[in-house]
Amino acid sequence: MTAATHSSLFPQVPESADAVLDGLDPEQREVATALHGPVCVLAGAGTGKTRAITHRIAYGVRAGILQPASVLAVTFTNRAAGEMRGRLRQLGAGGVQARTFHSAALRQLQYFWPKVVGGDVPRLLERKIQLVAESAARCRIRLDRNELRDVTSEIEWAKVTQTVPADYPAAVAKSLRDAPRDPAEISQIYGMYEQLKRDRAVIDFEDVLLLTVGILQDRHDIADQIRRQYQHFVVDEYQDVSPLQQRLLELWLGERESLCVVGDASQTIYSFTGATPDHLLNFRTRHPSATVVKLIRDYRSTPQVVHLANGLLSQARGRAAEHRLELVSQREAGPEPAYTEYPDEPAEAEGTARRIRELIDAGVPAGEIAVLYRVNAQSEVYEQALADAGVPYQLRGAERFFERQEVREAGVALRGAARAGGNDSLLDDAEDLPAQVRAVLSTQGWSSEPPAGSGAVRDRWESLAALVRLAEDFARVRTSATLADLVTELDERAAAQHAPTVQGVTLASLHAAKGLEWDAVFLVGLTEGMMPITYAKTDEQVEEERRLLYVGVTRARFHLSLSWALSRSPGGRASRRPTRFLNGMRPGSAPAGARAAGGAGGTERGSRRRRRGPALCRVCGKTLTEAGEMKLMRCEDCPSDMDEGLYERLREWRSGQARELGQPAYCVFTDKTLMAIAEAVPADEGELSGISGVGGRKLERFGADVLAICAGQDLDEGVAEPAAED
Repeated sequence: MTAATHSSLFPQVPESADAVLDGLDPEQREVATALHGPVCVLAGAGTGKTRAITHRIAYGVRAGILQPASVLAVTFTNRAAGEMRGRLRQLGAGGVQARTFHSAALRQLQYFWPKVVGGDVPRLLERKIQLVAESAARCRIRLDRNELRDVTSEIEWAKVTQTVPADYPAAVAKSLRDAPRDPAEISQIYGMYEQLKRDRAVIDFEDVLLLTVGILQDRHDIADQIRRQYQHFVVDEYQDVSPLQQRLLELWLGERESLCVVGDASQTIYSFTGATPDHLLNFRTRHPSATVVKLIRDYRSTPQVVHLANGLLSQARGRAAEHRLELVSQREAGPEPAYTEYPDEPAEAEGTARRIRELIDAGVPAGEIAVLYRVNAQSEVYEQALADAGVPYQLRGAERFFERQEVREAGVALRGAARAGGNDSLLDDAEDLPAQVRAVLSTQGWSSEPPAGSGAVRDRWESLAALVRLAEDFARVRTSATLADLVTELDERAAAQHAPTVQGVTLASLHAAKGLEWDAVFLVGLTEGMMPITYAKTDEQVEEERRLLYVGVTRARFHLSLSWALSRSPGGRASRRPTRFLNGMRPGSAPAGARAAGGAGGTERGSRRRRRGPALCRVCGKTLTEAGEMKLMRCEDCPSDMDEGLYERLREWRSGQARELGQPAYCVFTDKTLMAIAEAVPADEGELSGISGVGGRKLERFGADVLAICAGQDLDEGVAEPAAED
């Protein structure tokens, strides 16, 4: 999300191979010139890893060491692959294949399928969620909207970890994964899903990788053909590879070691999808002769932001933490990170919007500001607050720039005007290229002044305004460029998915913000239960949450704001606590270790982690073996201190929820969970989430009602609205 400038968008192509190396620091230059044998680049956030590897490929191509068609650069998103293709083109290394794992595999599958199987490749299922819903219905298992999404994710995880339906329950137990439903039910749905795909001759995205792996394993002649074509491999974000992607990479390589991997174990935040940093951390073990280069010079963030980022990782534990990189800022000093506590969530959103308005008024472009949160459900209150403050915004995760309808229509209009040339009366008064573009786009809805407010009209204007700015930058660099030249540039950018910057504050989840950067970043909702999220129970899950916050911090170049709210709604009980990850760093907080003995809730959160030893009855101390007993944390025949009145109120509330949702009562909470709640009488979300059976989704959906009932409050009639999660 770096601001678009004419120098960064349209640089001059280097005149020679040596010129490609100009401007690289010593470590980046070492990466760029290490063209033989296995290479492992450990690159911290903001250290210029994409610059290093694209210059490495370009240097090899320009020096005649690498043939463009023999290089396959692999990354994880279409955006990242498009950016890499764009940079390589600007460095004079066009023709290099830069693709995602799925894109590269699909291309190979489409080419070799007729030879191996015959006929066309089965139709690709763009969205599997509908078929998962049908599979669940056929198994007579009812899933609500959130459960449907979660079960779909579980099926994806199973496939990328090469787990078949029958083995899913055992795999979940071994990985300590918190399944969204009974693993046996998910296994049944997964099996039916695979059967329906076979019956209908369709495949999903994971099948693309699985089938390509199968062909390369079974057909050595085809594997050899691919290895003859691709002699050199580069893998970006290597900490995010799944076991299935690693297997595909190994088959592409064969016995060769012409491989360069780039990654940072401290930015591993997608383990729920099957990603693991083990392949990165074990690289030197598998390739003893590897060249290892560490990039730690941070060109993105100020020393103040880098200090906080390093501080977060200094408290980390686990294998990834043992390989953390200590970043060194290369920028001048900036403002200290701001820590703000608010009484409730609406106040936090309004305060954030007010500070964003102040930054914009001070000259910070709206497109250089981001609000980042843990789950997508948090965005609504910020959308409203920004709209009320008259601040334009865009939601990250919308369709890609060149696929937007207004951008496609603008392209058609510009192409028509370019063909008409001087015969288009619309261009009679346009003196230069930017004026011509403004004239053409004025027919599509662009004007010199943006429309008021937000929404679809504003989104359309922002897209067209991005094209106008691109034309202005293009004309500054290429003074003799024509409208036809600009159309060609747009076509090349569309093919590379190299989009211009759209102005507007970005609202995004922390996961969606990976790989992006802004001048000013607002990290919001940083409370226990949200960061780390309530369903992060094991030590490794909590550490991944810490890494997620680290990724958020390192998105900021200059301004960084961290905030939290003490309650959800105005007038609510101020029971929330700021995230433990900021202990010892935010003003007035004690270091993390100081809370272990029982300060302000330090042990309370720890008690919610998954128990490593046997579960013991809290009354008699006997080892518990039955699931129902472990839910209550006592033997069935041990005396209960349950509040009977509270239990009955909870049951009555549950019946109403079940009727509204059209589900059996146990899908809301089981009797045992209600008994456990009535015995514990939780006072806040932290205590409620510690009760077995109250997962992250149910806490979001039902937590406020349950806590109100436990507090003796009356509830209005109605069903809790499902909460979307990231």
